[in-house]
Amino acid sequence: MSPKPSAASKKPSAASKKPSAPLSEYAPAKVNLTLAVLGRRADGYHTLESLVAFARLRDRLTFHPGEALELTVRGPTSAASGATADNLVLKAARAAAAAIPGLTLGRFHLTKNLPVAAGLGGGSADAAAALRLLARANGLALDDARLLKAARQVGADVPVCLDPRPRVMRGIGERLSSPIELPQLAAVLVNPGVALPTGEVFAQLRTARPKRGHRARLGNIPREHDALLAFLASGANDLEPAAIALAPAVGKVLSALRSSPGCRLARMSGSGATCFGLFASSRAATSAARKLTASYPRWWVRSTFLG
Repeated sequence: MSPKPSAASKKPSAASKKPSAPLSEYAPAKVNLTLAVLGRRADGYHTLESLVAFARLRDRLTFHPGEALELTVRGPTSAASGATADNLVLKAARAAAAAIPGLTLGRFHLTKNLPVAAGLGGGSADAAAALRLLARANGLALDDARLLKAARQVGADVPVCLDPRPRVMRGIGERLSSPIELPQLAAVLVNPGVALPTGEVFAQLRTARPKRGHRARLGNIPREHDALLAFLASGANDLEPAAIALAPAVGKVLSALRSSPGCRLARMSGSGATCFGLFASSRAATSAARKLTASYPRWWVRSTFLG
């Protein structure tokens, strides 16, 4: 999935500017297994510490190099993704072009499967997939400083999605740990069909204060399955109280997950409204997803693996 490493200063070659066969990348959902809000900076941004994993659920982005910059969007959740002109895929492409003279652009097609404004970093994952495609088409390494600069300009979650492997993200998302090898976690993701814009959740955070004292130390993360689940249980998502205050359906989702047989832990991801349940086995997760779908047909429910 990652392009062949090359020098960070390498410029796009003349050959890469010619139209070529379409390329494609998946954009997996980002799940915040823990999320601690540590403070607020003078510029208004909040500093965070979060253990991030990625699901097998994903959008798909196809790229036709050498054509005019353009984006089409289709798929089950495309209607909720907003105006195409404001899509983060185009924002990422323009940021990369501004940072890298002579960059070959092209036409993108996004198949949108993930819910929007859902705490899964869907737009950020799409933007990161666009940057990976541009890197492949132009013979650039993913660790090219100019690509990383473009990722940071597009959004706080884009850097961690650029190379979608489990990591700890800190600051406002710009400080990333090395990739972490985690065991596969059987999970169910549930979104009640409520969009929760991140800015509104952080604004609400000022009145719905997060509980302190339940902080997982993210410097020593267990690699064994049961130990990892116990470790995660000692953490929290500090944005949950604010999200529930804005959208009580989040609390209903968490209650439904926690009452599902085999659920070991249920928590909201990111700024919501998607929640995840971690289960003892993939069979338990599949069974829970089936029952939740039957009981709440308007909810978006998917069983998957995180890792």
